[in-house]
Amino acid sequence: ACCPLSPAGAQVPQLLVKPPWRPAVLWDGVTLTCEGSGTPGDTTWYKDGQLWWREAPDHFTVSESGTYRCDRGGSGRSPPVRVSDERLVLQVSAGTLLEGDTVTLRCRH
Repeated sequence: ACCPLSPAGAQVPQLLVKPPWRPAVLWDGVTLTCEGSGTPGDTTWYKDGQLWWREAPDHFTVSESGTYRCDRGGSGRSPPVRVSDERLVLQVSAGTLLEGDTVTLRCRH
């Protein structure tokens, strides 16, 4: 599978979530990793639509709930990842799902 392209033709960065469950929940010790072209130290992070951390590492452990995106080397912003602090969540594996796939759900509190 190919990543979406930015207007400049570079691949848009993607956010990897560990552990790989959606929605991500703060109390799981979520680590976000920005993958894409560009130098890892040239990563810019956005939280809730605002610039949050410039010239940052390409991964970190989340300490606050919110919606995160990254930009690595000016190649465009990644799709958003929401990290929740809800007390009760129904989670699904974070992989791509297609019609007919078997999925694992988990209810957590």
